[in-house]
Amino acid sequence: MLRSEKSVAIDAIKSQFSRMSSAVFVEFQGMTVEEVSLLRDQLREKGVEYKVVKNTLVKQALKAEPFMGTLSPALRGMTGVAWSFEEPSTAAKVLRDFAKDHEKLKIKAGLLEGQVLDGRAVETQLATMPGKNEARAQLLATLMAPAQRMVMLLNTPPGNFVRLLHAKAQKG
Repeated sequence: MLRSEKSVAIDAIKSQFSRMSSAVFVEFQGMTVEEVSLLRDQLREKGVEYKVVKNTLVKQALKAEPFMGTLSPALRGMTGVAWSFEEPSTAAKVLRDFAKDHEKLKIKAGLLEGQVLDGRAVETQLATMPGKNEARAQLLATLMAPAQRMVMLLNTPPGNFVRLLHAKAQKG
C-alpha cells in the first residue's frame, strides 16, 4: 500500500469513528464467504456499516485517542469493525444474535462514548440497551403513570356511589 493510499485509508477510518455512536470489533476467522455475506446483509439492513480493517491502520487513525491503550489488545488477528451511527446498540444486537448461530464469529471489543468494552460487556450490556423507540416508550409510560393513577382515583368515588345506588335499587 502506498503512503498516499494509507493516509486516505486512515482518514476514512478516522471519519467513521468520529461519526459513530458505537463500534464493535469482531474476529471472523474460519467463517465462510456465505456466512460473511449473510452477516454483511444483516448489518446493512439495520443501517450498520461493516468493514474489515487492517489493525495497523486503526491504530494509526486512533493513536491520539485516550482509550487506544485499552483498545490495542483487541486489535490483533483478523478484525472487522461494525459502526452504528444512529442507535448505539444496533451493531451489538445484530452481531450478538449472529454469533449465537455462527460460533466462528467472536466479539472482541466495543467502543461507546470513548469507553472500551470487552466482548462480554458488548453482549450483555451494549446489546441489551433499549433503542431510541423503546426508550421513548418507556419514558412516555413513566410520564403517563401519575396522570393515569389520578384519573383512576378521581373516578373511584363516583363509581362506588353508582354501585351503591344500583345495589339499593336492586334491594328494594
